[in-house]
Amino acid sequence: MAEESAELFHYAFPIKDIEETRAFYRDILGCKIVRSSERTININFWGHQLVGHLIPEFAGKHGTNEIDGNPVPVHHFGIILDWDEWEALADRIEKSDVEFVFEPYVRDKGKPEEEGKMFFQDPSGNTMEFKTFKNRDQIFREN
Repeated sequence: MAEESAELFHYAFPIKDIEETRAFYRDILGCKIVRSSERTININFWGHQLVGHLIPEFAGKHGTNEIDGNPVPVHHFGIILDWDEWEALADRIEKSDVEFVFEPYVRDKGKPEEEGKMFFQDPSGNTMEFKTFKNRDQIFREN
């Protein structure tokens, strides 16, 4: 688990089931569940706060937008990891029952802006994108 940053984000999202959500974020992603109730679950997501709200009818609803020739779910979130941690997470996901929306791939290989990406969903259909960059100076590069 990465150290907490000075600036934190908070993200709330709909889920179908508290226990499925707990198992996924704790056992698959390695996140700490900090508290939960009958209708919500609070997750330490690499030092940031996620809150799943039990609203099954809204879970996993999203449109797509084409990126790199793939229909990427527009409603998604994630984190940028160090390259080694990204590879370790990809390996963990590959060994689990979780299916990738897009398997791990490297974009712009060998170029300064080289980055790794993978997309998968939690049990409620919330899409996550995990990224890594060979050169972190490229994260906010301008076109």
